Amino acid sequence: MKIKEPKPFTFEAGNRAVLLLHGFTGHSADVRMLGRYLEKQGYTSHAPIYRGHGKPPEELVGTTASDWWEDIEAAYDHLKELGYDEIAVAGLSLGGVLSLKLAMNRPIKGVIPICTPIFFDNKKELSAGFRFKAKEYKQLQQKDKETIEQELDELMANSDETFDSLANLIESVRDDLDTIYAPTYVLQAEEDEMINKDSANYIYDNVECDDKDLKWYEGAPHVITLSDYKDQVHEDVHKYLELLDWS
Repeated sequence: MKIKEPKPFTFEAGNRAVLLLHGFTGHSADVRMLGRYLEKQGYTSHAPIYRGHGKPPEELVGTTASDWWEDIEAAYDHLKELGYDEIAVAGLSLGGVLSLKLAMNRPIKGVIPICTPIFFDNKKELSAGFRFKAKEYKQLQQKDKETIEQELDELMANSDETFDSLANLIESVRDDLDTIYAPTYVLQAEEDEMINKDSANYIYDNVECDDKDLKWYEGAPHVITLSDYKDQVHEDVHKYLELLDWS
């Protein structure tokens, strides 16, 4: 069975642009509905897909956080090349970590980290999630159970460099949060099963900007952008974007 690979998207609407960043093992579908919502509100959005994501899982363990960061820089530059001078950024989970790193390194109107880990204390959960996603992919390829289990064991044995680079990325962003002066809006699901929820308070407390806020969603899961809470997230993101100091 041939599996259709997801694609990046760019929805052009108005002069205000928003970079939308997906989570680890995810792809542009994580933020596609948010992008469509913002398009209706007159915002342009662009969502890249980081190297190794949306592809066979063996390709993901062939990449590291430095590859993903290069992809974020390229996505930012893509919006600039299209003529968008004012860019905000919102990201889910790993996308939130990369959003914060972008706010440290490029001019950003505002940054919205969503269910974003700032402590690498969830390797067990991440590994289990990665294995589950990989298993689903291999089942879609219609491989037999024995082959799948063998390939999954090999995959996990080769994943250390990828996970180590993810840990280093998260730790480096945590160490430099006080260099973020862009307006920051932290969104966090109350029932997040994937990350340490203390991350939300830590980000809020340690970014240096005066213009910051924190919103909790009672009952919401980690991938909140694909959950029953997505409509509220869409509205909250839009309301916050409207408050930013656009030209």
